[in-house]
Amino acid sequence: MPSKALAMLRPNAGEILRQPGTSREMAGPLSVEPLEVDDERISGDVDVALTAVSSVDGVVVHGSVRTPWATQCRRCLVDVAGVAESEVDELFQYNLTNEEANQIDGDLIELAPIVREYVLLELPVGPLCRPDCAGICPECGADRNESPCSCDNTVDDIRWAALEGWRLDDQPNSES
Repeated sequence: MPSKALAMLRPNAGEILRQPGTSREMAGPLSVEPLEVDDERISGDVDVALTAVSSVDGVVVHGSVRTPWATQCRRCLVDVAGVAESEVDELFQYNLTNEEANQIDGDLIELAPIVREYVLLELPVGPLCRPDCAGICPECGADRNESPCSCDNTVDDIRWAALEGWRLDDQPNSES
């Protein structure tokens, strides 16, 4: 990993913890290569805006991570894009007293794995171009958002095929 790119994601916990209330700002664009994120949906640099603050319990890191993304609509394959934003709120401690805290090893807090996790968790899995996207017709391939097609798209469930001709009103009356 290039050390210059990740230097801002390695605050010195010892310096921050020396004085209560001390903080360190970490902000700026960061390419995905040093974060070791290989995802084709990411369409630009990750914008990191974090603050590490000394607290009674350790070092609290809060802020946001914004990741631009671009992919295709899962129903109609139109290009869609957006920004995935994550709110970061993490606690780091030398001696873990909180089960949700992260361990501080040495003097440096390693934020790259945390940022990587936030980036990957917020990327959309199956985005839509709009909530009511009608998708593509499986018969003729027409984009049903632009114009409806006349194809019969009813789906027969073969699990019910054995009962196809049977109806209650077709049975002989058993009460007589």
